[in-house]
Parts: sequence; C-alpha cells; structure tokens
Amino acid sequence: MRFDHRHLLGIEPLRPDEIVTLLDLSDQYVAFNRRRDKHAKALAGLTQINMFFENSTRTQASFELAGKRLGADVMNMSMQASSIKKGETLIDTAMTLNAMHPDLLVVRHPHSGAVDLLAQKVNCAVLNAGDGRHEHPTQALLDALTIRRAKGRLHRLTVAICGDIAHSRVARSNILLLHKMENRIRLVGPPTLMPAGIAGFGAEICDDMREGLRDADVVMMLRLQRERMDGGFIPSEREYYHRYGLDAEKLSYAREDAIVMHPGPMNRGVEIDGTLADDINRSVIQDQVEMGVAVRMAVMDVLARNLRARPAEVMA
Repeated sequence: MRFDHRHLLGIEPLRPDEIVTLLDLSDQYVAFNRRRDKHAKALAGLTQINMFFENSTRTQASFELAGKRLGADVMNMSMQASSIKKGETLIDTAMTLNAMHPDLLVVRHPHSGAVDLLAQKVNCAVLNAGDGRHEHPTQALLDALTIRRAKGRLHRLTVAICGDIAHSRVARSNILLLHKMENRIRLVGPPTLMPAGIAGFGAEICDDMREGLRDADVVMMLRLQRERMDGGFIPSEREYYHRYGLDAEKLSYAREDAIVMHPGPMNRGVEIDGTLADDINRSVIQDQVEMGVAVRMAVMDVLARNLRARPAEVMA
C-alpha cells in the first residue's frame, strides 16, 4: 500500500493509484463497520482533534465515529466558543494546538486555503473536511466509493453533476477525482450558478436539465448553498425546482440503471423530489452516509501509518 502524502488537503495532488488505494482500504472498512465488534487499533495511542469552524452533521459525526472505531483519543473543539471569537488569529490557534502535540487534525473552515495554512504551521497530519469553495476531498472519495460499489467500476461513466456548481467544494473535488479516473462529466445548472472559468474545468456544460441527464450513469445533485450567495442567483425556489430539481420525469432521460446521489443535507422539493430521494431502487444517498465513515477511517489509517513511519527527530 502506497500513499505518499503527509496530509489530505485536496484531491488535486493524488495520483489515480493512490485514489484506488484509499478506496480499496475503504471497502475493507465497510465490511468492518457492519460487524458487531467495531473496535480496531490503527490509531491506538494517537490523538485526533476535530476543528469545525462551520456547522456540520454528517462530516463531523463520521470523522468522530471513524476516529473512535480506530482507537484514537478524539476531541471535538467548539470553535463557536473558541478564542477565535476573542480575536485570536488562525495561526495563533494552530500554534496553540501544536503545543498540545496532536497527531491528526481534522479541519472545516469557511475560507478557501485556511486548512492549507494550518497544515504549514503544525507537526501533525491535517485532513481537510471542507474549506470555503475550494475542496472537500473525503466527500469526493466517499462519492467515488459509492459509485464504484453501485456500478462495479469507476471509469468511463457519464456523470451529471447538477445544481449549485459555483458555490460547491463538493463539485470541485468530484470533478478532479472523476477526471483522474477517466469519466465523462457534465455540469448541469443555470448560468448564474456556474463558476467563473467554467470552460477550464474540462466538462460539458448544460443549462437544460433533460439534455444534461441524457444517458447519464450517475446523477449527482448538489445543495443550494444560500449561505454563500450574496445576490439573486435564482428567481425563486419554486422556479428552480421546476427547471433544475430532480424528479422522476427528468430522471427518465438518464439510463435506466442510473443512480441518484446527494451529499446532504437535502432541500426536498427544491433540489430533489422527496419520493425519489427515498427510492431504494435509484437513490444511494444513505449509502453515501455509510461510505463516509469507512472512507474517513481509511484516510486516517494511511495518514497514521505515514506518521508512525516518520523519524522521531522530524516530529520533535
């Protein structure tokens, strides 16, 4: 098993074989998590600190559960009550944490690049749990694992990523990963929700939902991120659902065995029809949640192996 990285800050630096390494190990952890006894020792003796500067349910809970199942001492920091609110800088926070000698630091931050800055200031391994509009690497990996398990492969598929592309770090990480694995990608949504420089993403662009879903193997819906919007990006939620919300009629343009995905949390009746989201024959949304724990276990496992392999003087 080879994974030549001290941190996981994004998908961009990863080679295809490293992605496969993580997914193969994640598959083992899926089986492990379905056992009655879920206690392992891959992180035994190590300390994991979760720092979430943005609210999160799925990501924070799955990182916490992953760390505990691997035997780590896990601490969740409440950043809403931290010294950041008293004026402490992010770098000062990093230096303070570094003095406590953690081994794994899991960080979600509203500003792009903040997690990379932290990684430059600490001695431990850093995992990006989402930074601004930049990246969300473990989400892309769990999406990839979900696709591979559902479709039997992770290459030469047509994947439609639909909705709020402009504000989505999930979309960015998925585009990077799916390109590396030789898939055809379509970005589907209104022009107002396409990012600047979209032509450089190497994907097909569609503003018509039905055309964008035609013959797709995977339909990946995205959340409307109103907290990142500062203007009138859509006329109304009702109009948005009419044109870009996923329902059975629009899905009929995709392949008969196409799967439906959503990173959550879902806005039912805005991004996706609630009945379709719960359709066990088409939707893999709950599978994505399950894969999230396994992927985060795999990532922390490989980073811990690299950490233990580093010479003691480097860690001093």
